[in-house]
Amino acid sequence: MSATTLEPQPNQAPPALRRLGLFADLSSPREVFSHFGPNWFAAVMGTGIVANAAMLLPVHALALRYLALCFWLAATALLALFLLLTLLHWLHHPHVAKGDALDPHAAQFYGAPPMAFLTVGAGALLVGRYLLGLPLAVSFAWVLWTIGTLTGLLSVFIVPYLMFTTHQIDLEATLGSWIVPIVPPMVSAATGAPLVAHLPAGADRTAFLLALLAMFGISLFIALIVFSLLWARLVYRGVGGAATVPTIWIGLGPLGQSITAANLIGATAQEAIAAPYAQGLKMMELLYGVPVFGFAMVWLAIALAVTLRAARRHLPFTLTFWSFTFPVGTCVTGASELALHTHLVEFKVVALALFALLLVGWSLAARGTAAGAWRGWLFLPPQRQRPTAA
Repeated sequence: MSATTLEPQPNQAPPALRRLGLFADLSSPREVFSHFGPNWFAAVMGTGIVANAAMLLPVHALALRYLALCFWLAATALLALFLLLTLLHWLHHPHVAKGDALDPHAAQFYGAPPMAFLTVGAGALLVGRYLLGLPLAVSFAWVLWTIGTLTGLLSVFIVPYLMFTTHQIDLEATLGSWIVPIVPPMVSAATGAPLVAHLPAGADRTAFLLALLAMFGISLFIALIVFSLLWARLVYRGVGGAATVPTIWIGLGPLGQSITAANLIGATAQEAIAAPYAQGLKMMELLYGVPVFGFAMVWLAIALAVTLRAARRHLPFTLTFWSFTFPVGTCVTGASELALHTHLVEFKVVALALFALLLVGWSLAARGTAAGAWRGWLFLPPQRQRPTAA
């Protein structure tokens, strides 16, 4: 098969595996990477955020550390696997890969790979250090943070540019997935804050902290615009098809992540910047975090109600089910940070309840992904997929 030809071929999986149903819906095992898109990296984000959320919970238990380590290792392995499949995709099907950028829907998920790097890198500092040792964990975190930040800044520029100049978009196409390419700088702000202490004191720390604040602003203001557009579409045109319902949950991402970032930046500000700016950033923990947390909980309630309504009718499984994971995970980390800085038991209870919801969402997404990947249909382009009911 040539680099750009996708003619069906007989299933070439070994007979024993064919009998088990492996890749049964594929004409060739090569189809595993022939249409492999950036949306798959949402599984890395959703798995990695479970590890990070477990380590930031306002309760401490050895079982949580082991749970977090398992999820972090799984996310790291998925990141390596998906990078390999992406490389094969670009090598063998470059025209298909380039076509994703021209697709108004697929292009939105170019924000997922940067956040996958950032999530795994943050996990290296939080839990990976118990396995790697602190020096290696810090180096690993710096490498992944740098890759994730640079590619995330590209996504927040390139995707909107394509939307403004190339993509043909109708009002009905205004989805929560529009948030994906603009959130990475906010994730960089949150995951970069713990790295401040690992820089030399003085101008380096100050410059890095200000860079984190700038990235915080990039995502925050674009997210406000997208929220307005998304709210208007939901009001005037309704929820839309069932397959797009999970994308409403993506709105929690910039909310929970900005709360987490505000708290982590505030906690480390005194190490990087002088008064009164350090005190001002410390005040952001509550003055920004609590009001945004209130809005996040309203958005969560609406998203949950809309999803349950769709599930009672018909909610087919797609990779958008990973929208139930990372956005909720950012709310867990946000609530955990608020619990840490307010010492209020209410935030602790909310953080634990959201973590339970995160585990439910991860279980649904992981189960559907594993089943669809085993059969192979999940690797096919959307128009050829035959998703089963959730």
